[in-house]
Amino acid sequence: MTERTLPHDPYITAVCEALDKAGLKVKDGRTDDCETRGTYCYLNAVIELDMMSVGLQDERPGLLLIWEWHTGREADHGEPDRGPVWKFAELQDDGSNEYPTDLPVYGYASAAAIVEAARKVISHEIKPGDFFNLGQWRGWTGGLIGDSWEHADQLESACAEWDARE
Repeated sequence: MTERTLPHDPYITAVCEALDKAGLKVKDGRTDDCETRGTYCYLNAVIELDMMSVGLQDERPGLLLIWEWHTGREADHGEPDRGPVWKFAELQDDGSNEYPTDLPVYGYASAAAIVEAARKVISHEIKPGDFFNLGQWRGWTGGLIGDSWEHADQLESACAEWDARE
């Protein structure tokens, strides 16, 4: 995590703790506020799972779980709409990662939902390249996984307050 406090720190900490408790060990977890196009910021978090903890080190070097909260200010320029989204990306042998794919969870998904979705990615039930288009999932037919985090309202308010200060 970062040294300064960001609105999503408690949320990402709860998700990391749930992943660890479920045996999906977190190798690295960090939060940040990032610039897009040098003008607007967005909140993000990147969680890297330790693939050795699930016995898949030889199959895949790593798995990233990515959370982003966008201001929506640049939606007319192709940037995401306002609000949160979860994505995942598999790491490659050279340290790069594939293009992130949406996770079929709520933007403020419960920690349990993230654990379940990560397990489905690891088992290949959800695959890189599955995506949401025209109101339905392509490649993934299981719908949204889980529910929202019990503190989603507070997180949403904290993100909005952060946005108002930026």
